[in-house]
Amino acid sequence: MNSEPATEVKQHEYTLLNEIAQDSMVTQANLSNRLGIAVGSVNWYIKRLISRGWIKVSHLDRTRLKYDLTPEGLKVITQRAMSYARDSLKVYGSLRMKAKKLVEDLKAQGILTVYIHGDDETMDILRLTCIEAGLKINDLAEGCVLESTGQDFQALMDPQIKKK
Repeated sequence: MNSEPATEVKQHEYTLLNEIAQDSMVTQANLSNRLGIAVGSVNWYIKRLISRGWIKVSHLDRTRLKYDLTPEGLKVITQRAMSYARDSLKVYGSLRMKAKKLVEDLKAQGILTVYIHGDDETMDILRLTCIEAGLKINDLAEGCVLESTGQDFQALMDPQIKKK
């Protein structure tokens, strides 16, 4: 049995492992529909997963198969989930540091009210950081407008609003 690291698992293989983990009685036709790939490709991927020792197949009758994850297959799914969680925490930590720095800079400039432009997870991190630091969140897009620029934040100042 080959215990190849989860990072070397092709996306279709990982998706197949997940589907099989959810329903061991799933058919190759159903897998084909769910993944949007040909039944022949599903069959090829399943044979590959069997050869890697990640799933085993039982014949229930002459037309019905049952797929079961092996401990190695479960390990692949677990490693992938752990890797995703680790990467997500790194991104969160980086965004949180950037948000704290921006909020500190704003407070040092005497800016205590901001408008948050955007409504996604990145902006939620910034919004919570502002609230935690005691900044007031304005309902109107005026004064200091905070927005996301990819993996960073920026403050845009409304030129018509004078700092106190």
